[in-house]
Amino acid sequence: MWFDRLIICYQAVEDQLKICGHKRDSDVFELFLSQKELTEVIDLSRFKKLKYLWLHHNKLHGIGFLTRNYCLTELYLNNNAIFEIQGLHYLPSLHILLLHHNEMTDIDATVKELKGMLKLKTLSLYQNPFCQYNLYRLYIIYHLPGVELLDRNKVTEKERRSMITIFNHKKAHTIQSIAFGGKVDASWNPKLPIKQKPVQRPPSDFALADNVDKTVLEDPEDAVFIRSMKRSVMTFTSMNWDTVPTQEEKYFEQTSTEPAQMLTLTLR
Repeated sequence: MWFDRLIICYQAVEDQLKICGHKRDSDVFELFLSQKELTEVIDLSRFKKLKYLWLHHNKLHGIGFLTRNYCLTELYLNNNAIFEIQGLHYLPSLHILLLHHNEMTDIDATVKELKGMLKLKTLSLYQNPFCQYNLYRLYIIYHLPGVELLDRNKVTEKERRSMITIFNHKKAHTIQSIAFGGKVDASWNPKLPIKQKPVQRPPSDFALADNVDKTVLEDPEDAVFIRSMKRSVMTFTSMNWDTVPTQEEKYFEQTSTEPAQMLTLTLR
């Protein structure tokens, strides 16, 4: 059964070579293998100069067949059934990678594979299960800073600042200190072991309500940051005075007698 699936892929590759008129593997720069109902793909390492590969709209589950195509710059794997991309880090020349509409659930494993791709500029991952993570986009931007176009939307400077604030609070604090002329501790030595700050807790006789976080943080700014992430929704309501008639308008009955409207503003 597995062998039969490989035969189908082999025939699809040979058909493409005939259509393009290629007689030598070294002449192959692109392969169009989309919509072939492929579940397996043969080893494509014979095409050492392959730069463009279309495999979208098939039934693939993995990409183990791509390990030695070092010249590959564009790879289209969207609309398959791929659940992992192990081995993709062997393709350091990738500029464009489309992986949307697949079955990937492990966002950390995905990021680990893509971290080494310094030339990767365009990436699409939407419509994968891990996209349900509410900070998914900022998480990807944080770990893959070289990506400029993510899920068809350009990565903005505002998003880059936001991801630093959320995922690297210490760096955000340093940037803010520099921006406002504050002093920054530059005594850190990367060769020394990392010392974690001990978490201080209040004494046993320190009474707090049950709904209050009893953890005391050494840095006040850490407490402010955590509080901002847990802030409740606030609603403000006020009168829309544009709908309230003046005394002169009431006297001359220039406006209707409909009740005044209220404006509601919701903030977090």
